[in-house]
Amino acid sequence: MRKIVATISLTLDGVMQAPGRPDEDRRGGFEHGGWAAAYRDAVMMQAMGEGMAQKAELLFGRRTYEDFFSVWPGRTDNPFTEVLDNSQKYVTSRSLREPLPWKNSTLLAGDAAETVARLKEQPGNDMALLGSGELLQTLMRHGLVDQYVLLIHPLVLGRGRRLFNADAAHAALRLVKSVTTTTGVLIATYAAATEAR
Repeated sequence: MRKIVATISLTLDGVMQAPGRPDEDRRGGFEHGGWAAAYRDAVMMQAMGEGMAQKAELLFGRRTYEDFFSVWPGRTDNPFTEVLDNSQKYVTSRSLREPLPWKNSTLLAGDAAETVARLKEQPGNDMALLGSGELLQTLMRHGLVDQYVLLIHPLVLGRGRRLFNADAAHAALRLVKSVTTTTGVLIATYAAATEAR
């Protein structure tokens, strides 16, 4: 069975909303978009590059897929566009219809937990889930996330959509690896423990 690895930028108080750009996600009146930009450094870029080199397939919710598609294809100023363009992408959605606009994209229509669980059972590479907060919440509730790569930023925002909210399911995690960047970001990799404690 292949694994799902969720890579998430978050603050010390668990906010994962809109780390990349001011206009990324303003839901709920969120005004702190782009909060992660000041913390990027060579250590983080190396860690993210190593993750991208794993040849994982990508798993997105509709909102994040559409956002990534609006930003990444055709860019030449980074080492990630080629990987994103050429990777197989799976998109969970009840509203999108095929064909999807970004090459190598496959729609997983219907119930997200059911379609992703079936996909995990098929042969293939592991799957990397990037952002996709609502999808991630669903997969966590169904015990489908195998590993978390958390980029924990030394920042408290006080409000915004959180990774582990009040509805989060009980889960025991095991630290597999940790790296600290020069800007104070802790990149912590946790594996889901086989039995909750």
